[in-house]
Amino acid sequence: MGIERSLADRKGKQFCELPKETTTNNKPRKNRRRMRKSSSPLPVQKLYETCKEVFASSGTGIVPSSEDIERLRAVLDKMEPVDVGLSPDMPYFWTTASQQTPPITYLHLYENNKFSMGIFCLPPSGVIPLHNHPGMTVFSKLLFGTMHIKAYDWAEVGAENGASACVDTSSGTAPSRSVRLAKVKVDADFTAPCDSSILYPADGGNMHCFTAVTACAVLDVLGPPYSDPDGRHCSYYLDFPLSDFSVDNISVPEVERESYAWLEEREQPEDLAAVGALYEGPKIVETR
Repeated sequence: MGIERSLADRKGKQFCELPKETTTNNKPRKNRRRMRKSSSPLPVQKLYETCKEVFASSGTGIVPSSEDIERLRAVLDKMEPVDVGLSPDMPYFWTTASQQTPPITYLHLYENNKFSMGIFCLPPSGVIPLHNHPGMTVFSKLLFGTMHIKAYDWAEVGAENGASACVDTSSGTAPSRSVRLAKVKVDADFTAPCDSSILYPADGGNMHCFTAVTACAVLDVLGPPYSDPDGRHCSYYLDFPLSDFSVDNISVPEVERESYAWLEEREQPEDLAAVGALYEGPKIVETR
């Protein structure tokens, strides 16, 4: 999400510079080649290499082929905390009674203009607020713990332009509020080990919120990553029950009303407590 970009920038180059695959001369190079052929890459290296292939033609709104999606999902599904140097007893997952808003730690693994990889470490009750992923395909793998995920897609019910509407609040003195109708795609607890989740530019729950039921860690792969110049800006939202606003040209059957909500764009929450930390797991070797 947008947190990734801001935290990586805040920490500077140390997050983004990876060791390059280099060679010297003669016998040592040949020995290294034999070692590579005889051993499989580490899981995090395999994830990087798979992402590099899957997102080779990545761009806003471009979704990888179904074969590539399943290939990347298969790699992510096998990822475990040890593969990225994590365990539940690390300080990232601690919380104290005095902390009203537990801080979230982001570990930046890799980013280029095609894709990014990173891990969110959430202590109990930690929240990543409702936000979107414009034109992006996102893979999320819960490494351990239990997390509640609530996710929406824009609805197409009874109004033009994706059921977008500007509605008046009930108070005559309050200004109009611009809200848009969204459909709930996911609203459930997930406990590791579980399958990776995938969201698409217009489906699968492109706008989601994470709440840590227990300490947990989630590995995110974004293709392409957030980029303001390319129109992929992270927006945050408030959600309201359908009954809070009424719009004449939008009608939802009574039995489905709980599956819809109004979303209102907001600024990044001031109480979003997030910090960046240096990834200290198995290293990724950037290949050409």
